[in-house]
Order: sequence, then C-alpha cells, then structure tokens
Amino acid sequence: MPAYHSSLSAPTSLGNMALLPINTKFKGPSPPGNGGPDVIDEALQYFKANVFFRTYEIKSEADRVLIYVTLYITECLKKLQKCSSKESGKKEMHSLAIANFAVPGEPLFPLNAMYQKPSSKAEADSMRSYLTQIRQETGQRIVERVFEPETNKPSKWWMCFVKRKFMDKSLSAPGQ
Repeated sequence: MPAYHSSLSAPTSLGNMALLPINTKFKGPSPPGNGGPDVIDEALQYFKANVFFRTYEIKSEADRVLIYVTLYITECLKKLQKCSSKESGKKEMHSLAIANFAVPGEPLFPLNAMYQKPSSKAEADSMRSYLTQIRQETGQRIVERVFEPETNKPSKWWMCFVKRKFMDKSLSAPGQ
C-alpha cells in the first residue's frame, strides 16, 4: 500500500516547499484558505496511515509541507500525553508552536536532504513565519481531535501513535 500524498498545489513556494493556503486566524505568509480542506486537514486525516512508512516518495512541493506537518503532529502527541486536560493541552501546544525550532538549511533541521536551503535571509524569515503559522494551527486542531469531550483526557486512539516515527525521523533533538 503506498503512502498518501497531498492533493493540493500552490503557485508559489518557499525554498522547495509549497506556500499553501491555510484556514487559520494566525498571522503568517500563508494565503487565506477557502474553508475547504487544507494541508493540515490532509495531514491529520492521513497521519495514522502515513506514520507507519519508513520511506516517502515526494511527488510535489506540497508533499514536503505534508511531511513537516506529519512530523509536527508526532511532536504534539508527545507533549499531549503528559497533559491532564484540554486546557493544559492548549497551553502546551501554544508554547511548542512558538518555541525556537530549526528550518531547512540549519544544522539541526532533520530533513535537510529533502528540503532546499532558503536563498536569502528574507526567505528564511518567511519560511520560519510560515512554519510557525502551520505549527500554531496544527496544535489548535490536534487538541480538538485528541481530547475526548466526555472525559477531558487524551484519546488512547491517538496516544498509541506517540512512539511511532514517520520515516524514522523526528523534529526534536535526540533525548527530547
């Protein structure tokens, strides 16, 4: 069974990542979404299937965004497993989204072989802003899906994926 790929496309890009529209209220360089499914919806929908793949063939620039969001969802789940309520989960997701992180081209970025280094400081800043916008919206959406309304606890059907590593990669440094 092949991995799921993004069906989205964008006329512009940052490095070799598509600059896709996102349905969000967070500020950033992403064009506003039209209310339909966006790349974050795709990543959440395909996460449980894609996370089992050790390899992933990149078919479009949008797939690079899908890869990043999938890896970020894994980081979110690691943080959410320690949260006792939806409110603490929201706070944890906000702090994770705005925390300092590596972008393509920086030594700590785990996927430098697949991503193009930004060509200028301005493009690097735009990429960081775009990824921050994606991280903020992904964190907000994952909290809504992971926490069960009846118990206010994380769902075991999401938490069982905490230890899985998509493509054997992680956005966090070893030991974190």
